Amino acid sequence: MLKNPVTRIALVEDNAVNRNTFQQKAQQNADWKIVFVATNGEECLEELKGAPLHILPEVIFMDLEMPGLNGIQTIASGKTLYPQIHFIVLTVFDDDEKIFEAIKAGASGYLLKHENASSLMDAVKNVLESGGAPMSPAIARKALQMLSKSSQRKNYKESFSIPETISEREKEILQYTVSGLDAKRTADILKISVFTVRKHIANIYEKLHVQSKAQVISLAHNNRWFNV
Repeated sequence: MLKNPVTRIALVEDNAVNRNTFQQKAQQNADWKIVFVATNGEECLEELKGAPLHILPEVIFMDLEMPGLNGIQTIASGKTLYPQIHFIVLTVFDDDEKIFEAIKAGASGYLLKHENASSLMDAVKNVLESGGAPMSPAIARKALQMLSKSSQRKNYKESFSIPETISEREKEILQYTVSGLDAKRTADILKISVFTVRKHIANIYEKLHVQSKAQVISLAHNNRWFNV
């Protein structure tokens, strides 16, 4: 019987209690291998420095509030040096600005530290298998409130800030995407196939020069594309 492939993860957390709690949760997944546990941003980057590709973690869970190089700064540096690594924020804060600062820095997801082992596993699977942007429900609500937009088609408003290369149909799908709707729900609303929605999303990513849903959300927020 074939074994499931091992997923390499790492943790950056300055609090010893939180480190122990995370490791206990991680041990519940036999398919995870903890490559390293760092206590601050500098230590994390040092661990990554010069490591062979087959040893680098695929996902790094990152605390935000740390002495020295904080989590957002570490993510920004890490994504520049190692763009293939996914960073998932683990924090006790749902601060509005930190959510988008982390996304702009390159975070693939944003979770609260109380999430259980199953939620952590789902988040890793989400980013690695489907390029998703996992968020704790409370964080997702904050993000949607900050974007100040409706997911209903009747509230769609055109923004001249959106590049002209984005078609009208793509603008609709773009809004639904940054509103948190998945391809199936978007397809149901627009009465088109899921395949067609995914094709449009791929075209949108290419035209906007982004590679993930998190980057699309950040871009829409920064440019205030869908203010109600």
